[in-house]
Amino acid sequence: MGIAVLDRASTTYDFLIGDERLSSVLQPTPVANVMLAPATTDLASADLDIAQRENRTSLLRNAFQRDAAVMSQFDYVLIDCPPSLNLLTLNALVAADSILVPLQSEFFALEGLSQLLLTVREVREASNPGLRIEGILLTMYDRRNNLSQLVERDARDTMGSLVFETMIPRNVRISEAPSFALPVLSYDTGSRGAAAYRALARELLQNEKQMHRTGSLTQ
Repeated sequence: MGIAVLDRASTTYDFLIGDERLSSVLQPTPVANVMLAPATTDLASADLDIAQRENRTSLLRNAFQRDAAVMSQFDYVLIDCPPSLNLLTLNALVAADSILVPLQSEFFALEGLSQLLLTVREVREASNPGLRIEGILLTMYDRRNNLSQLVERDARDTMGSLVFETMIPRNVRISEAPSFALPVLSYDTGSRGAAAYRALARELLQNEKQMHRTGSLTQ
């Protein structure tokens, strides 16, 4: 997103572990209406720093609540998680309203999905009963690859409508974009990868509208 390391004086580590306020961590980005709370490699040691704390899985939720006025200014807050079920991920699950699960089109990713779903159930029971699965997103998908098709079939058979219709293809433009510090929609807006992410955004918004309509009818 174009924020150099030297410009990250305050980061998500300071917000999560220290007393830094969200307002002092947030920075504008080149993308209109998008703010970013950046991180550095310091965040990699956060698990060790919070492991002994009594409220170690609710630090992020507490920090968000501390800055409720800032949080209320945004329509959406996206929490980017590490690809592992560590304390940072658990903090995100406790703080979030819903989770979007990227599922790489590889065999072992399905095993990881099963473990994640068990963790979600435990978080609901212990800390965040309202946590829901927004959807499961197949990524690095290659229609020419039998394994990709097998993973898709197994995911849809197991998870049904939770799997997004949109799938993110293997696309060199997606891989190149980070090296230019740009999102793929800015780096190559006409690429297949950019088109797929726009389709995902539309599907997310459509699902949200449907959920609100269903909720209003239920009430």
